[in-house]
Amino acid sequence: MKLSNSIGMLLLFLGFAQTVMADGGVTVKKTEEGYAISEEGQLILFYQIKAKSQNGKFRRANYVHPLYALDGEVISEDFPKDHLHHRGVFWAWHTLTVNGKYAGDNWVCDDFEWDLQESKILKGSANVGGVKTRWLWKSPKVVDGKDNMKPMVEEVTTVRAGTRQEHYRLVDFEIRLKALLGDVRMAGSLDDKGYGGFSVRMKRPKDMVFTGDIGVVKPQRLAVEGGEWMDMSGSLTTKGKSGLTILCHPSLPVFPQKWLLRMGSQQNPQWPGNKPVLLPKGKEVVLRYRLVIHDEQLKVEDISKLQAEYAKERRGGCVGL
Repeated sequence: MKLSNSIGMLLLFLGFAQTVMADGGVTVKKTEEGYAISEEGQLILFYQIKAKSQNGKFRRANYVHPLYALDGEVISEDFPKDHLHHRGVFWAWHTLTVNGKYAGDNWVCDDFEWDLQESKILKGSANVGGVKTRWLWKSPKVVDGKDNMKPMVEEVTTVRAGTRQEHYRLVDFEIRLKALLGDVRMAGSLDDKGYGGFSVRMKRPKDMVFTGDIGVVKPQRLAVEGGEWMDMSGSLTTKGKSGLTILCHPSLPVFPQKWLLRMGSQQNPQWPGNKPVLLPKGKEVVLRYRLVIHDEQLKVEDISKLQAEYAKERRGGCVGL
């Protein structure tokens, strides 16, 4: 497959410096901005590790955008006009406290800094390419006696993408959080919605249908029951109908989670909600999610099978890792 002009221009602009190819043709390219993962010249996703902002506001890093459909069109959004803090595939929380005091908000990118310590390309096994990063969460509201920001939480995140199957592709996220200070707590929004955690800001066509393992689900103002997975399908691209499914791993702190669904915003398996939870100092909290990027041929029973296979995996990684 030849590299299209648009993809070639993007990679030239990014200025990649390092490339690793998995056995099945999945390529991971390191750039000044982050990591581009592709297969046979078609981009799968871009993992943003360098902080970016819009006119100096909503400064953020550590998220995935663009995310691409199987046909090569972008299906995620960054800096959308209605919620400028939303960004592709991200994981963030409105409420962060240390010893009961406000310690920043990485949901709206306020009083918060992602301090990258290291990142590397994972060679993986057949047909999979991935990236592993380590971050320190910092805030100007949490400082030592010399006004230096003190690390609150260590985050180790792995993003993996597998080769395309007949009707779908898998992309895995594993997020490990470990408190470095005593009494670090986190929650979503403190209102009755409680939004926060793993989220996907994606295109929302008028014909989008939400389907969970309990059947068709109607988005509500508050979190709804949806089951172990949630699919969002419709005219996501100009080439026809397709979909994106979020699978949840049974090892999550709460399983199954409730879902905050929006026709005009991000899609969010809610955790921990509006009640702050303690991150035990020195002990990891692990969050695992899998995205299924698929065409319209993938059926509900196929998604259920993929969820069952994911549930059997002891660690969050695409098949083959």
